[in-house]
Amino acid sequence: MTGRQSRTQVGGARRWVIKIGSSLLTNNGRGLDHGAIHDWVEQMTALRRKGCEVVLVSSGAVAEGMNRLGWSKRPRELVSLQAAAAVGQMGLVQAYESNFKQHDLHTAQVLLTHDDLTNRTRYLNARSTLRKLLDMGVVPVVNENDTVACEELRFGDNDTLAALVANLVEANLLVILTDQAGVFDCDPRVNPDARLIADADAGHGGLREAASSASSSGLGSGGMATKVRAAELAARSGTYTWIVSGRETRVLEQLAGGAALGTLVHPASTPLAARKRWLAGQLQAKGRLILDDGAVRVLKQAGRSLLPVGVTAVEGAFRRGEVVSCCDAGGNAIARGLVNYAADEARRIIGQPSERIEQLLGYVDEPELIHRDNLVLL
Repeated sequence: MTGRQSRTQVGGARRWVIKIGSSLLTNNGRGLDHGAIHDWVEQMTALRRKGCEVVLVSSGAVAEGMNRLGWSKRPRELVSLQAAAAVGQMGLVQAYESNFKQHDLHTAQVLLTHDDLTNRTRYLNARSTLRKLLDMGVVPVVNENDTVACEELRFGDNDTLAALVANLVEANLLVILTDQAGVFDCDPRVNPDARLIADADAGHGGLREAASSASSSGLGSGGMATKVRAAELAARSGTYTWIVSGRETRVLEQLAGGAALGTLVHPASTPLAARKRWLAGQLQAKGRLILDDGAVRVLKQAGRSLLPVGVTAVEGAFRRGEVVSCCDAGGNAIARGLVNYAADEARRIIGQPSERIEQLLGYVDEPELIHRDNLVLL
């Protein structure tokens, strides 16, 4: 899809990534709602019969694990969450597999960590596998690999994971199903005059502010703000995001028909090239480069490479080729990229013209700290 599309056009998308939240899949924390899962599978099967490709990102593993283990409160300790997810994943996958099998559809379990998408080779392997599964008519069921993901390498919520999967497969549409009607202009829990935002552009500041009014159910790990952030990530591949209540009757079929439901977030810019989408999806940077005002202006307005002369400080311990954040004087991240020099070397050449790199280091690799081909604005 290119350009701003109508809801009917968006609903006719060929490749969907559908994220279903915990509150829609569980009986208020009492394990999986098998009736609800049966209904979701029927709706996704209807999409498949229309020729749509579907990738499912499903929450619910931790809630199901809590139920099986007899826990009434979601634990905060990471290892306990990992244990609950490991136990609950068994029931979650079995439920989807048995329901899709009734419609003669195969499913595939795909477990990812942020580390899988940080490593370029594993990222490409994951993309190839998912695309092959779609080519074969299989429905991938994606979740975070909670059992092995350490705290600093976690996605943190399935909204973010769903957005990165949308980038991975270049989906036309990301549907985030939640227990809210969409994004409101203020908190609907305390303001009866709160209005639903029907359409918005990704990255719009007003949408981000409005999202802070939404609540989190306590079963899942994200609120409306994470959903808006996910829409911004998905937009980098030209993907539309539909944030909508999963309580609506046959909601997926309604969306396919262009229904006036929820909040539709439009990608506001030209899709990024595949390599830059990968860079934009890096959630953890190995260090920071602090830029002067001139360098910030050049990056934002001219799309040029980052030269040493425009950098005032280096933070962190990173190696050549690792991802670093580029920040303005106030510490706000404006870009992210693959750095050409290690941290110790970078500290020796910052503030200097590129012609002095060889004199300062004894060699010259590249005249830029970060080449524009390896740099993406945030």
